[in-house]
Amino acid sequence: MLGDVRSPSVIVIGAGIGGLSAAIALAARGFRVTVLEKLDRPGGKMGEVRAEGFRWDSGPSVITMRPVYERLFRAAGRDVRDYVEFVPLRPVTRYFWRDGVVLDAVTDEDEMAAAIERQFGKRDAEGYRRFMQYARRLHDIVAAPFLYRHKPTLRDLVRLPIADVLKIDALRTMHQAIRTFFDAPHLVQLFCRFATYNGSSPYRAPATLNVIAHVEMAQGAWYPRGGVFQLARAYERLACELGVEVRYSTPAAEILVTNGTAVGVRTAEGQTLNAEAVVCNVDYTFARQTLLPSNGKRQPLEPSCSGFVLLLGVRGRFDALAHHNIFFTDDYPCEFADIFDRCLPPSDPTLYLCVTSKTDPEHAPPGYENWFVLVNAPYLSPAFDWRSQGEHYAEHIKAKLMAWLERICGVHPEFVVERRLTPQDLQDLYGGHRGAIYGFSSNTRLAAFARPNNRDPQIRRLYFASGSVHPGGGVPLVTLSGLAAARCIEEDLC
Repeated sequence: MLGDVRSPSVIVIGAGIGGLSAAIALAARGFRVTVLEKLDRPGGKMGEVRAEGFRWDSGPSVITMRPVYERLFRAAGRDVRDYVEFVPLRPVTRYFWRDGVVLDAVTDEDEMAAAIERQFGKRDAEGYRRFMQYARRLHDIVAAPFLYRHKPTLRDLVRLPIADVLKIDALRTMHQAIRTFFDAPHLVQLFCRFATYNGSSPYRAPATLNVIAHVEMAQGAWYPRGGVFQLARAYERLACELGVEVRYSTPAAEILVTNGTAVGVRTAEGQTLNAEAVVCNVDYTFARQTLLPSNGKRQPLEPSCSGFVLLLGVRGRFDALAHHNIFFTDDYPCEFADIFDRCLPPSDPTLYLCVTSKTDPEHAPPGYENWFVLVNAPYLSPAFDWRSQGEHYAEHIKAKLMAWLERICGVHPEFVVERRLTPQDLQDLYGGHRGAIYGFSSNTRLAAFARPNNRDPQIRRLYFASGSVHPGGGVPLVTLSGLAAARCIEEDLC
């Protein structure tokens, strides 16, 4: 098929990370690909905001699983290093607790263990080493069959050696497993935080997700020079070099289906585009509700958490802060109960603060810093109206942030620029169902098996690539989702 001018044509709806990775993989295999994007830029939720001399990433803020990007570019005959510079983060994250404890997380296991021993004692340092061995073992078992291949089935699970099935640790929650390794509640809280990387609760999600700790703490974390949005630009550049046609400001209105087969897309302007296959890089539930004929079925999975974001231009330089910072609440269980049980934004939340001007000084004017503040928030529900209550919550979060900085630095930050994104904005701007960032949560033992497939089970030649389908949310997994969709198309059309 390669080089054949009659090679199959594919339409990709959405120029987010999943859509572009699918387009790249398909174009590299000789398919004719057209991408339709309603925004005027690539990246989807991976965006950027510029205002009054400040620049912020408005979506993902850290890059893990670097080999995934290397694999994508290598499959197209390129080297990712020619497109984006990955800066290793040191520390990966600086953690703060209200009792005055501060801990820098680093990827070197010996250095991290030494820091834990100085802060919490030898027993917890040994527990850290055992935990990392445990997380590495999880990765070795689940990565190949469950992340880099097709959507896993229960049949795939039972085909694993019985010893490996037991080692997956799916019967405990993340929190139940983590607390067996550490005495210090600080460390239990630190490693429970990784549940939020796919929008879940550590008190509900299966312990299998402790694999995330290995991904970040052992494999490393990076920042693309210039901002995480540069990765979206790199995908866009590569796609265009391969001949992909990207049409911005062109929203799709309908996926056209004839005799049970996807045959093209109708745009919002009424243009009909025919194709042999369609890839939908749109939230799965949103696509079902707006782009396809209603089949009366509802997706039973719980949405992931959402997020409340403040983009702040701040006067002054704060040396106590790192590139990534976490300010922990004293009551972590209450925070997740607020989010998933009461569907209310936490009154005393953990605050995540990213300051890219620490690495890229030009992201803020001299003498200023750019602060990206993220608070985990519930998916949209009648329990809280962000349109009427968002401003009040923003003031509440800024007060919490100022209290932390006064405690750490002895000064109140002065905010000179402010922008915000609420869960309502995430739904309105990006079509995220109920404002969920990661599609569906992993708050049940079988969530990985219930997550929608990359190949539609009912409509032929319709495929999905997003954080709401296999293998899940987050930049590397969404990239893998695009690769999986492309692989399905190649299997079906070639």
